[in-house]
Amino acid sequence: MSPLTFTIEKKLKNGLGRAGVLETPHGKIETPAFVVVGTKATTKALSPEQVRDLGAEVVLANTYHLYLQPGDRVLQEAGGLHRFMNWQGPTMTDSGGFQAFSLGAAFGTSISKIAKGGKEEESEGGDKGSQEVPIMAKITEDGVTFKSPFNGSEHHFTPERSIEIQHNIGADMIFAFDECTSPHASHSYQKEAMERTHRWAQRSLDAHKKNTEASAKQGLFGIVQGGRFEDLRKESAKVIAGMDFDGFGIGGSFDKEDMYTVVGWVNTILPEEKPRHLLGIGEPADLFGGVENGCDLFDCVAPTRMARNGTLHTSLGRINLFNAKFVNDFTPVEEGCGCYTCTHYTRAYVAHLFRAKEMFAATLASIHNLYFIVHLVKKIRQSILDERFSEYKGEFLKRYYGKIQT
Repeated sequence: MSPLTFTIEKKLKNGLGRAGVLETPHGKIETPAFVVVGTKATTKALSPEQVRDLGAEVVLANTYHLYLQPGDRVLQEAGGLHRFMNWQGPTMTDSGGFQAFSLGAAFGTSISKIAKGGKEEESEGGDKGSQEVPIMAKITEDGVTFKSPFNGSEHHFTPERSIEIQHNIGADMIFAFDECTSPHASHSYQKEAMERTHRWAQRSLDAHKKNTEASAKQGLFGIVQGGRFEDLRKESAKVIAGMDFDGFGIGGSFDKEDMYTVVGWVNTILPEEKPRHLLGIGEPADLFGGVENGCDLFDCVAPTRMARNGTLHTSLGRINLFNAKFVNDFTPVEEGCGCYTCTHYTRAYVAHLFRAKEMFAATLASIHNLYFIVHLVKKIRQSILDERFSEYKGEFLKRYYGKIQT
Protein backbone atom coordinates (compact mmCIF):
# COMPACT_ATOMS: atom_id res chain seq x y z
CA MET A 1 0.00 0.00 0.00
CA SER A 2 1.48 3.32 -1.11
CA PRO A 3 1.84 6.06 1.53
CA LEU A 4 0.91 8.54 -1.22
CA THR A 5 -2.54 9.18 -2.69
CA PHE A 6 -2.88 11.09 -5.95
CA THR A 7 -6.25 12.35 -7.18
CA ILE A 8 -6.81 14.12 -10.51
CA GLU A 9 -9.42 16.88 -10.27
CA LYS A 10 -9.36 18.26 -13.80
CA LYS A 11 -7.59 17.49 -17.08
CA LEU A 12 -6.62 19.77 -19.93
CA LYS A 13 -8.83 19.18 -22.95
CA ASN A 14 -5.96 19.65 -25.38
CA GLY A 15 -2.89 18.37 -23.60
CA LEU A 16 -1.61 16.00 -20.94
CA GLY A 17 -1.82 18.55 -18.12
CA ARG A 18 -3.93 18.06 -15.03
CA ALA A 19 -4.79 19.65 -11.70
CA GLY A 20 -4.77 17.27 -8.77
CA VAL A 21 -4.08 16.66 -5.10
CA LEU A 22 -1.15 14.61 -3.81
CA GLU A 23 -1.61 13.45 -0.22
CA THR A 24 1.49 12.57 1.79
CA PRO A 25 2.07 11.54 5.43
CA HIS A 26 2.81 15.22 6.22
CA GLY A 27 -0.02 16.87 4.35
CA LYS A 28 -1.38 17.45 0.90
CA ILE A 29 0.07 19.19 -2.13
CA GLU A 30 -2.22 20.84 -4.66
CA THR A 31 -0.68 20.03 -8.02
CA PRO A 32 0.83 21.24 -10.22
CA ALA A 33 3.16 22.68 -7.58
CA PHE A 34 6.64 24.13 -7.35
CA VAL A 35 8.92 22.35 -4.90
CA VAL A 36 11.22 24.75 -3.04
CA VAL A 37 14.80 23.47 -2.88
CA GLY A 38 16.32 23.26 0.60
CA THR A 39 19.57 21.52 -0.37
CA LYS A 40 21.15 21.20 3.08
CA ALA A 41 17.88 21.08 5.05
CA THR A 42 17.56 24.83 4.57
CA THR A 43 16.50 27.17 1.79
CA LYS A 44 19.39 29.60 1.48
CA ALA A 45 18.79 32.91 3.32
CA LEU A 46 15.27 31.89 4.49
CA SER A 47 13.80 30.26 7.58
CA PRO A 48 11.37 27.35 7.13
CA GLU A 49 8.67 29.66 8.49
CA GLN A 50 9.38 32.20 5.76
CA VAL A 51 9.23 29.45 3.14
CA ARG A 52 5.86 28.36 4.54
CA ASP A 53 4.50 31.91 4.72
CA LEU A 54 5.32 32.64 1.07
CA GLY A 55 2.99 29.81 0.06
CA ALA A 56 5.27 26.81 -0.49
CA GLU A 57 3.72 23.42 0.21
CA VAL A 58 6.74 21.13 -0.18
CA VAL A 59 10.54 21.29 0.04
CA LEU A 60 13.30 19.11 -1.43
CA ALA A 61 16.63 18.36 0.28
CA ASN A 62 19.79 16.88 -1.23
CA THR A 63 20.75 13.37 -0.13
CA TYR A 64 24.39 13.76 -1.14
CA HIS A 65 24.93 16.94 0.87
CA LEU A 66 23.09 15.70 3.96
CA TYR A 67 25.02 12.42 3.86
CA LEU A 68 28.32 14.32 3.93
CA GLN A 69 27.17 16.94 6.44
CA PRO A 70 25.86 16.44 9.10
CA GLY A 71 25.37 12.76 8.18
CA ASP A 72 22.16 10.82 7.65
CA ARG A 73 22.46 9.17 11.08
CA VAL A 74 22.29 12.61 12.71
CA LEU A 75 19.00 13.29 10.93
CA GLN A 76 17.71 9.88 11.95
CA GLU A 77 18.58 10.58 15.59
CA ALA A 78 16.92 13.99 15.32
CA GLY A 79 13.65 12.32 14.30
CA GLY A 80 13.99 12.85 10.57
CA LEU A 81 14.18 15.77 8.17
CA HIS A 82 10.88 17.34 9.28
CA ARG A 83 11.88 17.67 12.92
CA PHE A 84 15.49 18.49 12.13
CA MET A 85 14.64 21.55 10.00
CA ASN A 86 11.29 22.34 11.66
CA TRP A 87 9.29 21.93 8.46
CA GLN A 88 5.79 20.60 9.07
CA GLY A 89 4.73 19.98 5.48
CA PRO A 90 5.62 17.42 2.80
CA THR A 91 9.29 16.81 1.94
CA MET A 92 11.35 15.15 -0.78
CA THR A 93 14.97 14.03 -1.16
CA ASP A 94 16.81 13.33 -4.40
CA SER A 95 18.73 10.10 -4.87
CA GLY A 96 22.23 11.42 -4.15
CA GLY A 97 23.25 11.21 -7.80
CA PHE A 98 24.36 14.86 -7.75
CA GLN A 99 28.03 14.04 -7.20
CA ALA A 100 28.18 11.73 -10.20
CA PHE A 101 27.35 14.57 -12.58
CA SER A 102 29.01 17.51 -10.83
CA LEU A 103 32.15 15.55 -9.88
CA GLY A 104 32.23 13.57 -13.12
CA ALA A 105 32.77 15.01 -16.59
CA ALA A 106 30.98 18.20 -15.53
CA PHE A 107 33.69 18.85 -12.94
CA GLY A 108 35.48 22.09 -13.73
CA THR A 109 33.30 22.78 -16.79
CA SER A 110 30.10 24.68 -17.56
CA ILE A 111 28.26 21.51 -18.61
CA SER A 112 24.76 21.13 -17.21
CA LYS A 113 21.66 19.18 -18.12
CA ILE A 114 19.98 21.58 -20.55
CA ALA A 115 21.58 22.39 -23.89
CA LYS A 116 20.70 25.22 -26.24
CA GLY A 117 22.39 25.88 -29.52
CA GLY A 118 25.29 23.61 -28.62
CA LYS A 119 25.80 25.24 -25.23
CA GLU A 120 24.38 24.35 -21.85
CA GLU A 121 22.13 26.40 -19.64
CA GLU A 122 22.49 26.17 -15.89
CA SER A 123 19.68 24.25 -14.24
CA GLU A 124 20.00 22.45 -10.95
CA GLY A 125 17.64 20.43 -8.87
CA GLY A 126 16.89 17.04 -7.57
CA ASP A 127 18.54 15.08 -10.31
CA LYS A 128 22.17 14.99 -11.35
CA GLY A 129 24.30 12.20 -12.67
CA SER A 130 27.37 10.95 -14.44
CA GLN A 131 29.44 11.28 -17.54
CA GLU A 132 31.64 9.23 -19.79
CA VAL A 133 34.89 10.66 -18.41
CA PRO A 134 34.49 11.06 -14.65
CA ILE A 135 37.09 13.08 -12.80
CA MET A 136 36.21 13.00 -9.09
CA ALA A 137 33.51 10.36 -9.50
CA LYS A 138 33.71 6.89 -11.01
CA ILE A 139 30.74 4.84 -12.19
CA THR A 140 30.59 1.06 -12.20
CA GLU A 141 27.70 -1.38 -12.42
CA ASP A 142 27.64 -1.46 -8.63
CA GLY A 143 27.31 2.29 -8.10
CA VAL A 144 29.27 5.55 -7.91
CA THR A 145 32.53 6.17 -6.06
CA PHE A 146 33.24 9.83 -5.35
CA LYS A 147 35.48 12.05 -3.27
CA SER A 148 34.19 14.48 -0.67
CA PRO A 149 34.79 18.12 -1.62
CA PHE A 150 35.32 18.83 2.09
CA ASN A 151 38.31 16.61 2.85
CA GLY A 152 38.93 14.39 -0.18
CA SER A 153 37.69 11.26 1.57
CA GLU A 154 36.32 8.53 -0.70
CA HIS A 155 32.69 7.39 -0.57
CA HIS A 156 30.63 4.84 -2.46
CA PHE A 157 26.93 5.08 -3.28
CA THR A 158 25.03 2.05 -4.49
CA PRO A 159 21.28 2.04 -5.12
CA GLU A 160 20.85 0.19 -1.83
CA ARG A 161 23.00 2.68 0.07
CA SER A 162 21.17 5.64 -1.47
CA ILE A 163 17.83 4.21 -0.34
CA GLU A 164 19.20 3.47 3.13
CA ILE A 165 20.40 7.07 3.49
CA GLN A 166 17.05 8.41 2.29
CA HIS A 167 15.26 6.14 4.77
CA ASN A 168 17.38 7.64 7.53
CA ILE A 169 16.67 11.19 6.37
CA GLY A 170 12.96 10.36 6.38
CA ALA A 171 11.40 12.51 3.64
CA ASP A 172 7.87 11.73 2.44
CA MET A 173 9.01 11.20 -1.17
CA ILE A 174 12.36 9.79 -2.23
CA PHE A 175 14.00 8.91 -5.56
CA ALA A 176 15.58 5.79 -7.00
CA PHE A 177 19.32 6.03 -7.70
CA ASP A 178 19.96 6.96 -11.33
CA GLU A 179 22.61 8.09 -13.77
CA CYS A 180 22.07 11.42 -15.48
CA THR A 181 24.07 12.16 -18.61
CA SER A 182 25.37 15.21 -20.44
CA PRO A 183 23.22 16.73 -23.21
CA HIS A 184 26.18 15.99 -25.48
CA ALA A 185 26.39 12.27 -24.68
CA SER A 186 26.12 9.97 -27.70
CA HIS A 187 23.17 7.68 -28.34
CA SER A 188 25.28 4.64 -27.44
CA TYR A 189 26.33 6.09 -24.10
CA GLN A 190 22.83 7.35 -23.34
CA LYS A 191 21.55 3.81 -23.95
CA GLU A 192 24.24 2.30 -21.72
CA ALA A 193 23.50 4.77 -18.92
CA MET A 194 19.74 4.33 -19.30
CA GLU A 195 19.95 0.56 -19.02
CA ARG A 196 22.15 0.91 -15.94
CA THR A 197 19.58 3.32 -14.49
CA HIS A 198 16.87 0.69 -15.06
CA ARG A 199 18.88 -1.94 -13.19
CA TRP A 200 19.56 0.54 -10.40
CA ALA A 201 15.84 1.39 -10.30
CA GLN A 202 14.93 -2.23 -9.63
CA ARG A 203 17.64 -2.50 -6.97
CA SER A 204 16.37 0.72 -5.35
CA LEU A 205 12.82 -0.60 -5.38
CA ASP A 206 13.84 -3.94 -3.87
CA ALA A 207 15.81 -2.21 -1.10
CA HIS A 208 12.89 0.11 -0.38
CA LYS A 209 10.31 -2.66 -0.14
CA LYS A 210 12.60 -4.73 2.07
CA ASN A 211 12.34 -2.02 4.74
CA THR A 212 8.61 -2.34 5.42
CA GLU A 213 8.59 0.37 8.09
CA ALA A 214 10.15 2.97 5.77
CA SER A 215 8.17 1.96 2.69
CA ALA A 216 4.93 2.44 4.64
CA LYS A 217 5.90 6.07 5.30
CA GLN A 218 7.89 7.08 2.21
CA GLY A 219 6.86 7.04 -1.45
CA LEU A 220 9.56 6.02 -3.93
CA PHE A 221 9.78 7.65 -7.37
CA GLY A 222 11.48 5.95 -10.32
CA ILE A 223 13.40 8.14 -12.77
CA VAL A 224 13.06 8.08 -16.55
CA GLN A 225 16.25 8.75 -18.52
CA GLY A 226 17.30 8.51 -22.18
CA GLY A 227 18.54 11.99 -23.02
CA ARG A 228 17.11 13.67 -26.12
CA PHE A 229 16.50 10.45 -28.05
CA GLU A 230 12.88 9.48 -28.69
CA ASP A 231 13.50 5.74 -28.82
CA LEU A 232 15.41 5.76 -25.54
CA ARG A 233 12.97 8.03 -23.72
CA LYS A 234 10.01 5.88 -24.71
CA GLU A 235 11.85 2.69 -23.81
CA SER A 236 12.83 4.12 -20.43
CA ALA A 237 9.28 5.29 -19.72
CA LYS A 238 7.91 1.82 -20.50
CA VAL A 239 10.47 0.04 -18.32
CA ILE A 240 10.14 2.40 -15.34
CA ALA A 241 6.33 2.45 -15.68
CA GLY A 242 6.38 -1.34 -15.41
CA MET A 243 7.93 -1.17 -11.94
CA ASP A 244 5.87 -0.66 -8.80
CA PHE A 245 6.89 2.93 -8.03
CA ASP A 246 4.69 5.39 -6.14
CA GLY A 247 5.47 8.16 -8.63
CA PHE A 248 7.91 9.09 -11.37
CA GLY A 249 10.68 11.57 -11.97
CA ILE A 250 11.73 12.79 -15.41
CA GLY A 251 15.45 13.39 -15.28
CA GLY A 252 18.50 13.66 -17.40
CA SER A 253 19.54 15.96 -20.19
CA PHE A 254 17.41 17.87 -22.67
CA ASP A 255 17.81 20.16 -25.61
CA LYS A 256 16.10 23.41 -24.65
CA GLU A 257 14.16 23.53 -27.90
CA ASP A 258 12.65 20.05 -27.69
CA MET A 259 12.28 19.60 -23.95
CA TYR A 260 8.48 19.79 -24.09
CA THR A 261 8.42 17.14 -26.79
CA VAL A 262 10.61 14.83 -24.70
CA VAL A 263 8.37 15.31 -21.65
CA GLY A 264 5.33 14.58 -23.79
CA TRP A 265 6.86 11.33 -25.08
CA VAL A 266 7.41 10.19 -21.52
CA ASN A 267 4.10 11.26 -19.97
CA THR A 268 2.06 9.69 -22.75
CA ILE A 269 3.45 6.36 -21.51
CA LEU A 270 3.69 6.79 -17.74
CA PRO A 271 0.61 5.73 -15.70
CA GLU A 272 -1.83 8.62 -15.51
CA GLU A 273 -2.85 7.84 -11.93
CA LYS A 274 0.60 8.48 -10.40
CA PRO A 275 2.38 11.82 -9.84
CA ARG A 276 5.23 12.99 -12.09
CA HIS A 277 8.11 15.25 -11.08
CA LEU A 278 10.17 17.17 -13.67
CA LEU A 279 13.57 17.50 -12.06
CA GLY A 280 15.51 20.76 -12.06
CA ILE A 281 13.12 23.02 -13.99
CA GLY A 282 12.13 26.52 -12.84
CA GLU A 283 12.04 28.93 -15.82
CA PRO A 284 8.47 30.31 -16.29
CA ALA A 285 8.11 29.16 -19.91
CA ASP A 286 9.37 25.70 -18.97
CA LEU A 287 6.86 25.47 -16.12
CA PHE A 288 4.00 26.11 -18.54
CA GLY A 289 5.44 23.57 -20.96
CA GLY A 290 5.94 20.98 -18.25
CA VAL A 291 2.41 21.35 -16.92
CA GLU A 292 0.91 21.24 -20.40
CA ASN A 293 2.76 18.00 -21.06
CA GLY A 294 1.62 16.25 -17.91
CA CYS A 295 4.05 17.08 -15.08
CA ASP A 296 2.78 17.68 -11.56
CA LEU A 297 5.85 18.77 -9.58
CA PHE A 298 8.91 20.89 -10.37
CA ASP A 299 12.03 21.88 -8.43
CA CYS A 300 14.87 24.26 -9.18
CA VAL A 301 17.45 26.40 -7.34
CA ALA A 302 17.21 29.14 -9.98
CA PRO A 303 14.73 31.43 -8.15
CA THR A 304 16.91 31.75 -5.05
CA ARG A 305 20.23 31.73 -6.92
CA MET A 306 19.01 34.55 -9.17
CA ALA A 307 17.72 36.40 -6.13
CA ARG A 308 21.08 36.27 -4.35
CA ASN A 309 22.62 37.87 -7.43
CA GLY A 310 20.09 40.72 -7.46
CA THR A 311 17.91 39.44 -10.31
CA LEU A 312 14.18 39.37 -9.57
CA HIS A 313 11.10 38.14 -11.40
CA THR A 314 8.29 40.52 -12.31
CA SER A 315 5.26 39.98 -14.53
CA LEU A 316 7.06 42.06 -17.18
CA GLY A 317 10.23 39.99 -17.03
CA ARG A 318 13.38 39.99 -14.93
CA ILE A 319 14.96 43.07 -13.40
CA ASN A 320 18.47 43.46 -11.98
CA LEU A 321 18.55 45.65 -8.87
CA PHE A 322 22.16 46.60 -9.51
CA ASN A 323 20.90 48.74 -12.38
CA ALA A 324 21.34 52.42 -11.51
CA LYS A 325 17.70 53.28 -12.21
CA PHE A 326 16.57 51.41 -9.09
CA VAL A 327 18.57 53.56 -6.64
CA ASN A 328 15.67 56.05 -6.40
CA ASP A 329 12.81 53.70 -7.28
CA PHE A 330 10.47 53.76 -4.29
CA THR A 331 7.90 51.34 -5.72
CA PRO A 332 7.59 47.67 -4.75
CA VAL A 333 9.53 45.08 -6.72
CA GLU A 334 6.16 44.14 -8.30
CA GLU A 335 3.04 46.26 -7.98
CA GLY A 336 0.22 44.17 -6.56
CA CYS A 337 2.50 41.34 -5.40
CA GLY A 338 1.42 39.91 -2.05
CA CYS A 339 4.84 38.76 -0.85
CA TYR A 340 6.42 40.07 2.37
CA THR A 341 9.09 41.96 0.43
CA CYS A 342 6.69 43.83 -1.83
CA THR A 343 4.24 44.68 0.97
CA HIS A 344 6.97 46.10 3.24
CA TYR A 345 9.89 47.38 1.13
CA THR A 346 10.81 49.19 -2.07
CA ARG A 347 13.10 48.46 -4.98
CA ALA A 348 15.36 51.25 -3.76
CA TYR A 349 15.73 49.67 -0.32
CA VAL A 350 16.50 46.18 -1.60
CA ALA A 351 18.88 47.65 -4.19
CA HIS A 352 20.63 49.52 -1.35
CA LEU A 353 21.01 46.30 0.63
CA PHE A 354 22.70 44.61 -2.33
CA ARG A 355 25.11 47.50 -2.85
CA ALA A 356 25.87 47.54 0.88
CA LYS A 357 26.44 43.78 0.79
CA GLU A 358 23.89 43.22 3.54
CA MET A 359 22.66 39.64 4.07
CA PHE A 360 19.07 40.86 4.34
CA ALA A 361 19.19 41.58 0.59
CA ALA A 362 19.32 37.85 -0.20
CA THR A 363 16.43 37.18 2.18
CA LEU A 364 14.10 39.80 0.72
CA ALA A 365 15.00 38.96 -2.88
CA SER A 366 14.60 35.21 -2.30
CA ILE A 367 11.22 35.67 -0.64
CA HIS A 368 9.99 37.58 -3.68
CA ASN A 369 11.34 35.21 -6.32
CA LEU A 370 10.03 32.10 -4.58
CA TYR A 371 6.66 33.73 -4.01
CA PHE A 372 6.54 34.67 -7.69
CA ILE A 373 7.32 31.15 -8.95
CA VAL A 374 5.28 29.26 -6.32
CA HIS A 375 2.24 31.42 -7.03
CA LEU A 376 2.78 31.29 -10.79
CA VAL A 377 2.34 27.51 -10.63
CA LYS A 378 -0.69 27.96 -8.34
CA LYS A 379 -2.21 30.27 -10.97
CA ILE A 380 -1.42 27.76 -13.69
CA ARG A 381 -3.27 25.15 -11.62
CA GLN A 382 -6.26 27.46 -11.23
CA SER A 383 -6.29 28.15 -14.96
CA ILE A 384 -6.69 24.40 -15.56
CA LEU A 385 -9.61 24.28 -13.12
CA ASP A 386 -11.14 27.34 -14.80
CA GLU A 387 -10.58 25.86 -18.28
CA ARG A 388 -8.52 28.83 -19.43
CA PHE A 389 -4.99 27.43 -19.38
CA SER A 390 -4.19 28.39 -22.98
CA GLU A 391 -5.41 31.95 -22.47
CA TYR A 392 -3.45 32.38 -19.24
CA LYS A 393 -0.33 30.88 -20.77
CA GLY A 394 -0.51 33.26 -23.73
CA GLU A 395 -1.18 36.32 -21.57
CA PHE A 396 1.60 35.58 -19.08
CA LEU A 397 4.31 34.64 -21.55
CA LYS A 398 3.61 37.64 -23.78
CA ARG A 399 3.96 39.99 -20.79
CA TYR A 400 6.96 38.25 -19.25
CA TYR A 401 9.04 37.76 -22.38
CA GLY A 402 7.71 40.75 -24.33
CA LYS A 403 6.66 38.52 -27.21
CA ILE A 404 4.40 35.59 -27.88
CA GLN A 405 5.96 32.29 -26.82
CA THR A 406 4.95 28.95 -28.30
